[in-house]
Amino acid sequence: MEFSANDIAALLNGEVEGDGKVKVSNISKIDQSLPGTLTFLSNPTYTKYIYTTTASIVIVNKDFKAENSLSCTLIRVEDAYVALATLLDFYVKTQPVKVGVEQLSFVSNSATLGEQIYIGAFAYIGDKVLTGKNVKIYPQVYIGDNVKIGDNTILYSGVKIYANCSIGSSCILHSGAVIGADGFGFAPNPDGTYTKIEQIGNVIIEDNVEIGANTTVDSATMGSTIIRAGVKLDNLIQIGHNCEIGENTVMAAMSGVAGSTTIGKNCLFGGQVAIGGHITIGEGSKIGPRSGVMSPVKPNSVLLGAPALDFKLSMKIFSIIRNLPQLRDDVIELQKKIKSIENNE
Repeated sequence: MEFSANDIAALLNGEVEGDGKVKVSNISKIDQSLPGTLTFLSNPTYTKYIYTTTASIVIVNKDFKAENSLSCTLIRVEDAYVALATLLDFYVKTQPVKVGVEQLSFVSNSATLGEQIYIGAFAYIGDKVLTGKNVKIYPQVYIGDNVKIGDNTILYSGVKIYANCSIGSSCILHSGAVIGADGFGFAPNPDGTYTKIEQIGNVIIEDNVEIGANTTVDSATMGSTIIRAGVKLDNLIQIGHNCEIGENTVMAAMSGVAGSTTIGKNCLFGGQVAIGGHITIGEGSKIGPRSGVMSPVKPNSVLLGAPALDFKLSMKIFSIIRNLPQLRDDVIELQKKIKSIENNE
């Protein structure tokens, strides 16, 4: 399927600079481009490639100023990265849509399925499950009893949703995600053994949430573990029981949140962040990769390190640590000079 620069500019509300009739049929990276493809430039680090790219069309920010001649057609937009997201979304929506119930899947007679649903082979739909319209359930998905799923949600292969959980509209759950497994609750006994605390709550995922591959969200002991609207969780993340993740919070891979912790809206977490249990992270907070947070965090904080400290203080500490070998050598040299002076006396 081909699109001209004029067609793409109309879709993105952009301005064409160059040949508006040039056509593309695919998308490529700016540093690995091919003729007949479209690429984009948003990160200044890659600016040098726009002068050598063989791509036919490049999406750029409106304020981009070329320092050398260009062989490509430009489409100027307010934000090239957002424009690319819009274009990719359009591309995905033009692809064929799966509809219907495939053989070898199981659907309970008491389940209620919405219009235009797709259920892949070997999927299991339990009793009294309720789905909205345009839901896509790929092969080998398990959906337990009494689960509710909103309109336009996609569950990729291997997703497991335990009984009584609720998934909102326009959500995407990637392969291997597990929603509603038991929270980590065990009561210690005097003899050193543990008694399991039954987890009788559920998980509520609101609208427009995306959950990455092999990420787990545990059921509440009582009540609900809640993932608020717009949250984006990367791959390999653990959310403990009775947690609440605020609206539009984004968390990178391999992070973990212990039980009963509340995270405010619009927070940003780097990879491998560890959050202790029973604390509150204020809204708008930013926590750098591999940080460990063990105490409450005020709103709009910027933290780094383990234990996590104010970002500027952490950078000072890292700077000192980096210089420790030289400081050690300097101290040893000073000790030698002091001993030499003392011996001469």
